Amino acid sequence: MRSSLETRLGVFFALAIIASAIVLELAGSFDFFRRGLILKARFPSIQELKVGDPVKMAGKEIGRVEDIRFADDRLLVTMKIVDRTAIVRTDSRATIKFSGLLGQNYVAIDFGTPAGRPIETNDQEIQTYEQADFGTLISKLDNVATDLKKITANFADLHLDEMIAPFTDFLTESRPRIMGILTNAQAVSEQIASGKGTVGKLIYDDSLYNTALGTVTNIDNTASELKATVAEARAVVADIQAGKGTIGRLAKEDQLYRELTDASTNLKEILQKVNRGQGSVGKLVNDESLINNAKLTLQKLDKATEGLEDQGPLTVISILANPLF
Repeated sequence: MRSSLETRLGVFFALAIIASAIVLELAGSFDFFRRGLILKARFPSIQELKVGDPVKMAGKEIGRVEDIRFADDRLLVTMKIVDRTAIVRTDSRATIKFSGLLGQNYVAIDFGTPAGRPIETNDQEIQTYEQADFGTLISKLDNVATDLKKITANFADLHLDEMIAPFTDFLTESRPRIMGILTNAQAVSEQIASGKGTVGKLIYDDSLYNTALGTVTNIDNTASELKATVAEARAVVADIQAGKGTIGRLAKEDQLYRELTDASTNLKEILQKVNRGQGSVGKLVNDESLINNAKLTLQKLDKATEGLEDQGPLTVISILANPLF
């Protein structure tokens, strides 16, 4: 009898332990007994995050929040990663998210990049980035709703018929003009469709298209010729810069420059001598007596020719024949 009672108590405690384990597993608290990777992250705000909230990667739960405490001006969140297949890298980042409007907060960790090394030791701290606060979003939506309410309140006092009445009157008064404009527009569109008028010919007349095509071809040819001219000009400039040809030699050779300089110097000296009256040319230009003698000689020659004209041809012949006889 006593042995049967002990057996029943043993079975009861065993069932109680199994039931407790099942409850802990379903509640997610059984992770406390598992070995896992301890990671830490600092957040400016945990947004109602609590110890025991899940830690997820790509939506899959990989651990739980173990501890939350203050660290300087931040909150240090300690996480336990129990899923050994989840690889958290040194450049992975954590953020606090919430599932649905009334859902549970959780810590989301991204994969990082292939350049990051997998974390294998405990108590390493990963980077974080701040998610928009749900309370802040609700506050902004509340402000937007308030502004919309004010706008609708302003329009509530306005009557729609009063707003539309001026526009209706305008349409009624302007109806003949509007109909005339529409009629003219229809007539113009019909002329264009039939190929009449400038626009119609421009659209339907092939000769205008051919003319435009010829003009474009001429422009293309002119551009090609201009391109060739520019190429030739570049070649000429290159030859000048290389000292080829007459202009190139004038630009590059020092001997020609010196000869031109000497020639200009000599010409300057000659002109200075002429101005000072030196030399035959200088005397001829500056000596007034030579000029006067030349004028006097011309005057005598002029008088002699006049005398010969007065005496006639016979007198001239006799004058020329006297020395012979």
